[in-house]
Amino acid sequence: MKTNQEILDEFGYKLIEEVYDFNFILLKKTINHVLRNNEISKKNDLICSETLQSVLFNFLKIFEENEQFKIYYEANGQKVNLVEISEMLKAEPIIENGWIERFSNKELNNERQ
Repeated sequence: MKTNQEILDEFGYKLIEEVYDFNFILLKKTINHVLRNNEISKKNDLICSETLQSVLFNFLKIFEENEQFKIYYEANGQKVNLVEISEMLKAEPIIENGWIERFSNKELNNERQ
């Protein structure tokens, strides 16, 4: 069995490589593109929304694609694995009628439109 630090480092590596680095590069390329075309004010909400959707997707993908990492809901001594109760956990936030659409702050939703 790996040490606690080795386990944390393995999860941290996946998190940074697959979520942070991926989305940093994506956001940087997108911002550079719109700056070159003077579109930043028109595209700002879209860029923010798409970037955060990608962050959530890639974060949850870690739990779907790596069995050694688990994400649980626990209450009254019972645990439920969220990956097992969802058809595709990584898409739950971004699908039509998904978590963002249903649970996001309504003021933010108005700003997006």
